[in-house]
Amino acid sequence: MINVSVTQIDLDDDALSEAMRLMGATTKQETVNAALREYVARTTRLEAAEKLAARGERGEFEEAPAAHGAAKQARRRMRIPLREVDQRDVRG
Repeated sequence: MINVSVTQIDLDDDALSEAMRLMGATTKQETVNAALREYVARTTRLEAAEKLAARGERGEFEEAPAAHGAAKQARRRMRIPLREVDQRDVRG
């Protein structure tokens, strides 16, 4: 369920008309709600990107490639060659 509130505000008619045209919206309410949701989503993405960049600046990812390579090698060592699996299925 979406919470709604009734609010009376003065809007720039030209900006609202242009936003409606660009969004393909048919009502003022649809336009304003879509603009608010887009603003929240965009700002959330920007905040996440800034946090990620800050972690990179602190060097938190410098060991990641080596850790990835070690994990990949460990997975390779654990695998059974396909030929051995096929032979077990035939024998047993």
